[in-house]
Amino acid sequence: MCGIVGIVSSGPVNQQVYDSLLLLQHRGQDSTGIATADGSTFHITKAKGQVREAFRTRDMRSLLGNVGLGHVRYATKGVAGNEQEAQPFYVNAPYGIVLIHNGNLTNTRELNQELFHIDRRHLNTSSDTELLLNVLATELQSQVSGLDLEPDQVFDAVANVHERIEGSYAVISLIAGHGLLAFRDPFGIRPLVLGKRSDANALAGVQRDEWIVASESLVLEASGYEVVREVAPGEAIFITQNGEMYSRQCAKNPVLVPCSFEYVYLARPDSVMNGISVYEARLRLGNRLATTIADLTPMGDIDVVMPIPDSSRPAAMQVAQKLGVEYREGFYKNRYVGRTFIMPGQAERKKSVRQKLNAMSTEFKGKNILIVDDSIVRGTTSKEIVEMARAAGANKVTFTSAAPPVRFPHVYGINMPSREELVAHGRSFPEIARELGADHLIYQEISDMESAILEGSQVKNLEMSCFTGEYVTGSVSPEYLAWVEATQRS
Repeated sequence: MCGIVGIVSSGPVNQQVYDSLLLLQHRGQDSTGIATADGSTFHITKAKGQVREAFRTRDMRSLLGNVGLGHVRYATKGVAGNEQEAQPFYVNAPYGIVLIHNGNLTNTRELNQELFHIDRRHLNTSSDTELLLNVLATELQSQVSGLDLEPDQVFDAVANVHERIEGSYAVISLIAGHGLLAFRDPFGIRPLVLGKRSDANALAGVQRDEWIVASESLVLEASGYEVVREVAPGEAIFITQNGEMYSRQCAKNPVLVPCSFEYVYLARPDSVMNGISVYEARLRLGNRLATTIADLTPMGDIDVVMPIPDSSRPAAMQVAQKLGVEYREGFYKNRYVGRTFIMPGQAERKKSVRQKLNAMSTEFKGKNILIVDDSIVRGTTSKEIVEMARAAGANKVTFTSAAPPVRFPHVYGINMPSREELVAHGRSFPEIARELGADHLIYQEISDMESAILEGSQVKNLEMSCFTGEYVTGSVSPEYLAWVEATQRS
């Protein structure tokens, strides 16, 4: 999971990209980068850390041009602490290409062999984004014969990229002297939204469109862009430096299967993805979870319902309302600590839980507490929270998850590579409850999660592999999962 944005504007784009990355900071905090195109010249600045600490005034002044892109990174391939793996990546041929990527490729072993033995390309990092960039560059090179570059040549290259790579990928790239290219994998696993606005500074009688593509719709709305639509699965968008937009479906059999975890946890609640409001989906998750809780828990065992801020708050409000139990905010969140789930390393996540949350004893003392969280992955945060609730005086702690148990690795852009890390893997519900220190543990049913997210939408299927063990792309075999577990650690 990362956050990406690309903008084609009629004026300097650096501040727009920076502001957009601030709105996407929740999607990654390992590193960040911005690239702009001033004619055929690229300007690139990237660094470890979050957006506010990475860019200085001198950096912004150097980012010249009316076309640009930006990235916030949450490492799922490569090494989180390696500054060389901060995006964007750059290759000088053909034309010069800068690229950013949200997702995870699942046939990297085969692609590495092809790039070395057939394409004769060298990779300097273990990042699959650098790999993807070189595949795109190779395919684009095969389509061009002169200086000119036509949209159909770009789209033919993307079609060949779809044929060669597998996994999840939402991509934005700049082609020097030509424009911005964005495309999405044939399953639409990772999100990408297209927006447009009219140039407010256009000369009288001269109207020009400005364009944006981003991971979440809130970026468009906050910047004054109209949401045009989602980039379709397998589709490519090419926008020239003059603001002319072209699009084409480049995949043979595209089908929309978006990631369920976007709605459960990753996305901001004020975003709309694939026509589904994230906030409303989380409210519906709470409604369905409340039904399960009512079936499994005597009502006298619950005095108050509490959320783990922030992403579980909508579900917790609905649980309290439907159960007729008081809703209270017992955990205070320090907003200057990042999201613990996306921090690299188990020790760092555990240390940050206590820095991020504090339990207010007046809300816990002598009460039977029902805690609602959006999900339980490794159990690190959940176990610390239960201990905090007991230390604050809770009489009994029931822990509930608005998502089903995470039992399988996630290989499409979320850092869950090993089953052994997952607290639900190989354990029954009572065993998980004991591991977390809770008196009772209740999970959302898989079917309830699916229906809650999809209700009222045109989307037919969700990518739910971490809950079901069923993977939608072709190269995720037991052998591949074993390789991932042996070679990658979160």
